[in-house]
Amino acid sequence: MGIYLSTPKTEKFSQDGENENLRYGVSSMQGWRTSMEDAHAAYPDLDCSTSFFGVYDGHGGQAVSKFCAKYLHQQVVKHEAYCSGDIGTAAQKAFLRMDEMMCGQRGWRELAVLGDKRDQFSGMMEGLIWSPKSGELKGQNDDWSVEEGPHSNYEGPACGSTACVAIIRNSQLVVANSGDSRCVISRKGQAEKERITKAGGFIHCGRVNGTLNLTRAIGDMELKKDKSLPPEKQILTANPDINTVELCEDDDFLVLACDGIWDCMSSQQLVDFVREQLKTETKLSAVCEKVFDRCLAPSSGGEGCDNMTMILVQFKKFPNSDPSTSEQPSPDRQSESSDSKEKTGPS
Repeated sequence: MGIYLSTPKTEKFSQDGENENLRYGVSSMQGWRTSMEDAHAAYPDLDCSTSFFGVYDGHGGQAVSKFCAKYLHQQVVKHEAYCSGDIGTAAQKAFLRMDEMMCGQRGWRELAVLGDKRDQFSGMMEGLIWSPKSGELKGQNDDWSVEEGPHSNYEGPACGSTACVAIIRNSQLVVANSGDSRCVISRKGQAEKERITKAGGFIHCGRVNGTLNLTRAIGDMELKKDKSLPPEKQILTANPDINTVELCEDDDFLVLACDGIWDCMSSQQLVDFVREQLKTETKLSAVCEKVFDRCLAPSSGGEGCDNMTMILVQFKKFPNSDPSTSEQPSPDRQSESSDSKEKTGPS
């Protein structure tokens, strides 16, 4: 059937939420693609002073993007750096932790449950029948215990996902990005090329080892097999770019989006479009939906044919309290990821 449908799926799955400091809207649309591989996470109240938003753009299947949407924010709050105020380090370690967690029997089982049955995990159906806990997704977020089973030596998924998250604590914004979902990785293209070459890889026509059009991603373990190198030095790495910004009253909103949006609009074009829509539209998820309609291609092939996911966060105020201040985190308080709460019909 190929990678495109004969007609696009234009149903939007959307939700909105807010707290005293911000409000957000999120939406996703499958579009022309034969499957939906994007996922997202939205937690406006990760703790009393922290919000978390993330978009995850899968490739080769949806399992890794859904895994990240379920577990990455939990690993952020679990790291000791989070409570001490070093959110950037906590985010970095959480990104790298995703690759570790997806290996072995436990990782294999979680990916098999989260992934589409069409995903090509070797022996997946055997594992679904074998594992008595294959359908249990809740209550597994605190300790990642080692499990024994037929896939104990599983080295991780061949599919992968980009990850771009925004963590807002009081007036501090920390953005961690691995892939092309928000920040174009060619911003530091020379350094990326140097790292890839040192790991024995090559870039051909913009693709790592001629296959993947990314230099940073979670998963894709076939490109991370050099045991002599640390994770951040592999041909492909989950190690994210970290940027920290102090928010001020001049900041109106932020956007997180997968490359299905950025392939069609520049950063400035999107900002201009959102600002214009906000003059008449109060529901932020509806603004995201209008962006999709703006980007959707009239026919399959080329730009505007990818899955589309976007989170729009609008700021209300910026408290000036210590960014290290937080209460006991509640990472499951608000929103799950690839399956949203609200569904709207075709535009």
